[in-house]
Amino acid sequence: MNYYDDLFWKMALKDDEAAFQTLFYQFFTPLCAYAMRFIPNREDCEDIVQDTFLKLWESRKKLEINYSFRSFLISAVKNACIDHLRRQETESLWKERFTENRTVESPEDLHAVSELEQMLNAALDKMPDKMRTSLEMNRLEGKTYAEIAELQHLSVKTVESHISKALKLLRVELKDFLTALIFFLYNYF
Repeated sequence: MNYYDDLFWKMALKDDEAAFQTLFYQFFTPLCAYAMRFIPNREDCEDIVQDTFLKLWESRKKLEINYSFRSFLISAVKNACIDHLRRQETESLWKERFTENRTVESPEDLHAVSELEQMLNAALDKMPDKMRTSLEMNRLEGKTYAEIAELQHLSVKTVESHISKALKLLRVELKDFLTALIFFLYNYF
């Protein structure tokens, strides 16, 4: 067993946060570089790698790795990049269809948008203030993690964590309306 596999098992079996932290710091930058083979946006790559590590930590007790930990991480990041690209492609297709067929907003459309806006606001209201602010500054104002960290007097990693947790909460709260949410965010913000 190699060093990284040993760290993984310490993390998984003993909930060893130091082992997890070592793995994160050893692999984060190389995995971001690897993700950039698929996705040209550095921030998206960092989000994908961070989400991969978050999922790794959350599912550490359930994982079955039949090959090296390094190979597992590379595969996980590659699959996450592919999923990201698929979501982007799907979103792009829906936006295209939506704008092509969009001439007059019907009362049903207005009602759906209003209902979705209420659900989104309810989900945002459930978030702690700093988490909500971080998400809004990033997604609605287009600020980078570093800019948000500076404005809120937080570390960049804390901002990344806030946004990751906020997106996870939104996915749970709005799981039945994600496609509609994409249109809503694209067309109304």
